[in-house]
This record gives sequence, structure tokens and C-alpha cells, in this order.
Amino acid sequence: MSKPVRVRFAPSPTGPLHIGGVRTALFNYLFAKKHNGTFILRIEDTDQNRYVEGAEDYIVESLNWCNIPFDEGPGKNEKFGPYRQSERKHLYKQYADELIASGNAYYAFDTAEALDAERKQHEANKETFIYNWHNRLNLNNSLSLSKEETQAKLDNGDDYVIRFKSPQDETLHLKDLIRGAIKIDTNILDDKVLFKSDGMPTYHLANIVDDHLMEISHVIRGEEWLPSLALHMQLYTAFGWDAPEFAHLPLILKPTGKGKLSKRDGDKLGFPVFPLEYTSPDGDISKGYKEEGYFADAVVNFLSFLGWNPGTEQELFNLDELISAFDLDRVNKAGARFDPDKIKWFNHHYMQEQNNDDLATTFQDNHSELNDIDVNYIAMCVGLVKERATFVSDFWGLTKFFFIAPENYDEKASKKAFKDETKDLMTKLISIVSNISDFDVETLQKEIKGWITGNDIGFGKVMMPLRLALVGALQGPDVFDIMYMIGKNETIKRLEKVISVL
Repeated sequence: MSKPVRVRFAPSPTGPLHIGGVRTALFNYLFAKKHNGTFILRIEDTDQNRYVEGAEDYIVESLNWCNIPFDEGPGKNEKFGPYRQSERKHLYKQYADELIASGNAYYAFDTAEALDAERKQHEANKETFIYNWHNRLNLNNSLSLSKEETQAKLDNGDDYVIRFKSPQDETLHLKDLIRGAIKIDTNILDDKVLFKSDGMPTYHLANIVDDHLMEISHVIRGEEWLPSLALHMQLYTAFGWDAPEFAHLPLILKPTGKGKLSKRDGDKLGFPVFPLEYTSPDGDISKGYKEEGYFADAVVNFLSFLGWNPGTEQELFNLDELISAFDLDRVNKAGARFDPDKIKWFNHHYMQEQNNDDLATTFQDNHSELNDIDVNYIAMCVGLVKERATFVSDFWGLTKFFFIAPENYDEKASKKAFKDETKDLMTKLISIVSNISDFDVETLQKEIKGWITGNDIGFGKVMMPLRLALVGALQGPDVFDIMYMIGKNETIKRLEKVISVL
């Protein structure tokens, strides 16, 4: 690429970071790293009415948890700072004035009441009200007023906005890296507000000025900003600036039905839509993927496939592999449906790659029953069952028989496992177990299987009640692993108990 790649993720601190925002940040990060570029975080907080305390910290923590930290942003490598728009507002007025001077923008003094009346009049005529070339000379602005009248209003302190003067009877030829060539008839565009008399720019002006001053090379953002592309490109032209390249990512769709994925979908179907747990100012707690037991690598791998595919059958990618494979040419135009079961599939895979010691520590921290148990023993138990687990929270149900003898036995399994001859077989098994001196898996397997085959006993007649005695149900890892882990004395105690109970 001819100039250094610089991309930005520019969220508003109005609440928790939606998983769709994380996907946007991820694609920006992957693109930047693929091209040895810079990933920038910019906080777009010009709307102070919607600002939420702590939201910016939440955004930063979310990016860090996902292992996609920004290279440049608030408090970090501030080469083009400041990176909060509220701290840059002194910059924007000069650019709005520049557009006024060049004839690309104008002052508009219309009151809310006057615009509402215009809107209602258009509705009465079954027309849509658009503030642009077809009516702006009939409205209260510097195009319809004389210079003297306009200056008098400004000197008087009348409220105003600065609107962009969209052209008439032109066709804009735009390019999107994902959607290709786009043509827009300028006659359907409205004259967007760029600046308000309270000294604050709108998103459109601040966004363009900041992207230019921060030397952004590529704007990779959500599809919801596609309607703004025409105005943004016109602003670049009006300023005489080179525009960055644009790429608009597809929507993330609900698991079922139509429309974008929302928090309501997660609440209804029981899955998070935020990376980290979030407590709103009014105390409402929203689930987070981290707290629900998902691994960051699984979330990132899953999100990468929401709108992108590598062109191969491979689905499992670590972050370095994603960086290497990522290409905007392989991002889809169509919306990507969110699949809660698929992200569990990814999490199950990443579970298998986790270090048993780390998993054991987390497991122990979450279960007071394990406080006095050696973490190395817990790690051995985890290693035997994690292939059946999707979350660390699954471990207790999969391993509790390693720590606590079963208090009761599955009724259906008991009927299946215990027959007339079972008591005698279990009594004999106790004798065999008692005489095994080297109580390891290999010896247990050799002695018990040798006794079964040597006496022509069906394996199920011994192994099913044995498993029931150890576990309380017909489930769990290999019985010889369980016996070795709980030890000889505990194995005998459990066999004696199952005999007395059943």
C-alpha cells in the first residue's frame, strides 16, 4: 500500500460495548496488523447528554480482554492526540468556517417549531420533508437572507446550525472495498447539520476532521454508516483532502427472525451480547462472555467468521493465523447470523487447549468445596474430563465424584446395572482390589480385566455396577482412572456402600 495503514475504532461511551462493536474493532485490528499498520482508539463523545461514566474504561478493558489492544489512543502513544472528541472541540469551528467561506456550507436559523411545521405541511401533501436544494431558498438561512441579515442574526446571538450545501443534479461515484462501486443521485441528499451554535460539531464533521488530522488510511466500520458515505466523501472533496478508503462491514443478525442482533435477543435466548459483564447506572446487570466462562480466543475466533471467511474449510484460527489470513476482499456483503451454539462449539475446542493447572486454579476459586484439596489433584481430575466440558462451570458436574462419594445412585442406571448375581460379583471384586499392591491404572486394568475374562464373566456385569459405585451414575471417564485417583481405600468403601444400598 502506498501510505502507512492507519485504522481507527471510534466508539461512543454511551454504555457497554456491543459484540458487534467488538467485531468492528477486531476487523480493524486484523487489517492493521496484516499490513504492519496502526490500530487507533478514538472516543467519540461529542454527545455529552448520552455520556455514561465508566463506559470508556469498559471499552478499553474489553479490547484488552480480547487481546486486540489499541496501539494509539487515550493515554497511549498520543502522537495525534487528544483522542477524545470532547477534548478536540476547539478544532472543529475553524473547519466549519472554512466550509462557509468556500460556499460548501451555510448558516441555518430555522427554529424547531418552524421545521416541524414544514414537516407537517409536507406530510399533508403526502411528501417527505428534506432540507436541501428544493426548498432551502424558502427557509430561514444565509442562502435566503442577505449578508447583512445573516450577520445581524449572528451578532444578535440567534441560535443556528451550519448545514452542508449538497449539490443539485449530480451523480456521485463512490467506492467501497466490500460493496464495490456505488452511485448516488445528489438530489435525494439532505443538507446535513455539521455544527451547532453551542460550539459542538455533529458526528459527520468531527469524524471527517479527526480522520484527516489523524491520517487515517482506511475507515472500516459497520453497515449502518453506509448512508453517510456520500456526505463524508463530499466533505473530503469540499476540503480538498485525500479521502481514506472505506469498507462497510455487514450487519450481525439475530439468531432467528429479521433485524440486527440486540441485547433483547440475548436476554430472550440466554446468551451475552457484551464481552464483559456490565452494570448500568441504574443497577441493571448484563451478562458478559468473560464472566459466563468463554475464553477470549474462542470469542475472537467466532467473531472473525461473522461476515468473513478464509476461503478454505479451516474454522479454527489463533490470532496470528487470523492476521495472516484476513483480507477485506473476503468480507461478505450480506448480514451474518449470530449462532449462540456455534460460539459454544468454539469454546469447547479452546477448552481442550487450556493448561490443566490454570483450569484447576479457576475451578478451585469458584468452588469452596475444593478449598482444602491439592490443586495438582484437581488438575489431574480436570485433565480426565475436560474433553466433555465447554465451560469451567461444567467441571463440578463432571468431577464431583473425585472429591465426594456418591450419596445416591441413578435409579434407571441401578436397575440396569444391578442383577441377582451383582452382589456376589462386587464382593469378589472388593477382594481382588484389596490384594492389588501397585494401585496404578495399568495394574488395575490388568488384574480386574484378567479376573473377568478368566472367569468368563460378561464385562458389563462387572463394569456397570463398578462405575455406578464410583460415580453414582453410568457416566464419567475410564473407571480405572477414577479408581487410581480416589485410591484403594475409597474404592473399597464405595463398593461396600453400593452393595449395602442396592
